[in-house]
This record gives sequence, structure tokens and C-alpha cells, in this order.
Amino acid sequence: MQYFDAVGRRKKSVARVRLTPGTGKRIANKRTMKNYLQRETLEMIIEQPLKLVGLSDKVDINVNVDGGGLTGQAGAIRLGISRALIKYDEELRQSLKKEGFLTRDPRMVERKKAGQPKARKRFQFSKR
Repeated sequence: MQYFDAVGRRKKSVARVRLTPGTGKRIANKRTMKNYLQRETLEMIIEQPLKLVGLSDKVDINVNVDGGGLTGQAGAIRLGISRALIKYDEELRQSLKKEGFLTRDPRMVERKKAGQPKARKRFQFSKR
């Protein structure tokens, strides 16, 4: 059976995506995508690249995702699906790139600084 593997990352999340020709099944960590993600907006994020190229019901997706929260995981899955679609058909690259689905989102949580309550918050300054 032919399949296409790809890895997607976002924040602290890593998604290993396996795309196979099929009927449109979506599985994440051995659960259905709807059951795993719990929010419609996150399901929409994952479906974006598939709807763009018109392969929503022609490929099955099996995802192993780890780390971070659900939003980061959804972004990682979207990038993984986009990369797998390119391996599936190289001609899809231009449309996926134009929509920005091949760009890894570089935003990360800023670290907490020593001697301060949070990353950007500062203790109140007192002149005297």
C-alpha cells in the first residue's frame, strides 16, 4: 500500500502525518479527529489544505501528534498534511504555498526572565 509521510511542527507540538489514498478517514492518536480535537475551529484548520486542493474525501489521514496544546497540535497537523500532499502530488505545491500552508509558524512562548514575575511583566518601580 502506498503512503506519504511528513512531519509538521508548531510551538512545542510535533505531528507525524501519514497520508494514504482512501475514503476520507481522519485519525489522530488512534481516535477520530472530531473526538481528539474537540473544537470545530481546530477541525477547520486541519481541513484547510485538503479543501484547497479538493482531496477531502480521496485521502485517509493518520496522525501521531505529541506535545503542546490542542491549538499548537492542530497547526502542526495542518503543516504535516500540506507537506504530505506535496509528496502525493508535486503540482499542489504552488497553491499550498500561495495560501501559506507550507510556512512553519515561528511564534514561540517567550521565556520567563529571572527576577521578574512573568516573561514581560515587571515588578512595580519605586523611586524611593
